[in-house]
Amino acid sequence: MRRALLRFLCLLYFLNLLYFLSACTRLPQSKITIGSKFFTEQVVLAELLAQHIEARTGIPVIRKTNLGGTLLVHKALLAGELDLYVEYTGTALTTVLNETPRGGSAAVYNRVKQLYSERFHLEVTEPLGFENTFAMVIRGDDAKNLHLQKISDIAPLAPKWRAGVGYEFLERPDGFRGWSDSYNLHFAESPKVMDLGLIYRALVDHQVDIVAGNSTDGLIDSLGLVALADDRHYFPPYDAVPIVRQSTLAQFPQLRAALADLSGKLSAADIRRLNYAVDAQHHDAAAVVRAFCQSRGF
Repeated sequence: MRRALLRFLCLLYFLNLLYFLSACTRLPQSKITIGSKFFTEQVVLAELLAQHIEARTGIPVIRKTNLGGTLLVHKALLAGELDLYVEYTGTALTTVLNETPRGGSAAVYNRVKQLYSERFHLEVTEPLGFENTFAMVIRGDDAKNLHLQKISDIAPLAPKWRAGVGYEFLERPDGFRGWSDSYNLHFAESPKVMDLGLIYRALVDHQVDIVAGNSTDGLIDSLGLVALADDRHYFPPYDAVPIVRQSTLAQFPQLRAALADLSGKLSAADIRRLNYAVDAQHHDAAAVVRAFCQSRGF
């Protein structure tokens, strides 16, 4: 019995020692993880970056898409659950950094780049080339019959209108409350809050009269809708920029050049077509991105 117990203890010690040594010598991660928020454009951009990085560097990429809103994805990045995702500069400045935007696109970009590095050890890389701002969208017939072109035009109509917004737009500092105050809009009731994937259908079906969409949404034109001009310039610049952990860039130096390849390469029209192919034509996002990358030589 003593010999058996001694052998068991020796075996247990040996197994613990092996576990300790393997933990100490564990290889660093050999993959990167790209995430996205919960709407089509984000899924498309995550897939575009993933395919380009895999083709350019050979680094395997894990996709984690449709995760949720801005703050959830940002926290996942800080926690190391993600290495990279695409953010919009105005959203980063107002929603994450809680700052009031000042200046144009370059000023907002430089401020976000500086503070993300100082506070979060995150690298804000070069802009992809397009802006996705909030679009206040109405039915085309209403725009034509009521002669509506800009947001300030709807102030007399708002008391009889119903607004529809996404969950995040209702709460964010550059969202519904600030927007409606800036334009002195008083709607018939509190805005209806719904999933972004349903917002345009609710507008077409007359469940609401105006919605907070995105300027690069492919469904706006295809459904005969009209985005009103932000004539008081309420919304800040929202340039699309990849954001990556500095530790990931240190581990994969080739990643920086791969991201730089995409700098300024995507237009709003490009993204609108990609979004349309997924949302309206119901094509697979990966297939849509693959065809686009091949056509552009990415």
